[in-house]
Amino acid sequence: MTQSYEERSAVKTRRQQEDQRRMAFRRAIEDRYEQRQLLAEISEFPDAAEFNYWQASPAASRRNAQPGQ
Repeated sequence: MTQSYEERSAVKTRRQQEDQRRMAFRRAIEDRYEQRQLLAEISEFPDAAEFNYWQASPAASRRNAQPGQ
């Protein structure tokens, strides 16, 4: 028993959609895994989480300050 062109096309489309869903799910799992790894690495340095990057170099701000008159 042979399938008609429309039936084969519908099957192909359905398989492609299933593959896309599987790949999206897999990417989401991989992204979550990477986020958890990064969070674990960051949490090894608890002070770094509280560190304000903009206050990293007080010496640089002193160099840019205008001397008082």
